[in-house]
Amino acid sequence: MTTVIECHPPIGIKKSVVDVSAIKAKQQAAWSSGDYAIIGTTLQIVGESLAEACDLRTDERVLDVAAGNGNATLAAARRGCLVTSTDYVGALLERGAERAAAERLQVSFQQADAEALPFEDASFDAVVSTFGVMFAPDHAKSAAELLRVCRVGGRIGLANWTPEGFIGQLFKTLGRHVAPPPGVQSPALWGSQSHLRDLFDGGASLSIATRTFNFRYRSAAHFIEVFRTWYGPVHKAFAALPTDKAMALARDLTHLLNSMNRSGAGSLVVPSEYLEIVITRR
Repeated sequence: MTTVIECHPPIGIKKSVVDVSAIKAKQQAAWSSGDYAIIGTTLQIVGESLAEACDLRTDERVLDVAAGNGNATLAAARRGCLVTSTDYVGALLERGAERAAAERLQVSFQQADAEALPFEDASFDAVVSTFGVMFAPDHAKSAAELLRVCRVGGRIGLANWTPEGFIGQLFKTLGRHVAPPPGVQSPALWGSQSHLRDLFDGGASLSIATRTFNFRYRSAAHFIEVFRTWYGPVHKAFAALPTDKAMALARDLTHLLNSMNRSGAGSLVVPSEYLEIVITRR
């Protein structure tokens, strides 16, 4: 079944129809390319921080949405929670299952779409997502699903990159070289407090804190090599460009990285701002 969204521009301009199903298929292909787990593993501290912010407790039912290779999943399972880990990329769930098995943690893994979660209403005490659900194309639908499967009094915990932070700027740089799908809201809006309140204020109360994750690499060249090899969106962007334009993208990314590097010439440490959000379901 094809899902479409009608975009209504100002009067006098023809409205456009966005084929969300086609966009999601392209996104799934992008996140399936490379191996996000190589990058995702470095972000584990974010999952641990979110688990503490949500005050997760032993035997609580926890759903990790767009879990990737399972950072929030593992953090919840380490706290004795009954965790269901979901993503629409099966290979990433396999990486998460390998990590859980290595720690002898009991976790259920299930392929699922963040915009159509295959769970009953109020099935979970807590629902979490670290840099995951923010990439689903239909923001309102995804938010509604998070609220639907969380019980009244339960918590929804999110970690979302901000538009102003490094990853937000990285995606803006990619967008100047490879145009994003027309009519689709930017994932970085999930890092905007006003957008979050628009999505969730009707059914929940929000607590929002600004956090920083530090990307640590040898150099800008090392970061670009890792991300163009393993990180789906960057991998796909470079693959879509001819050699000269790929070189231009690399130059722009190098400039961005060096301009934000706080460690000096001998290494690369780039702080990236994100929001840590805890939403209490009413």
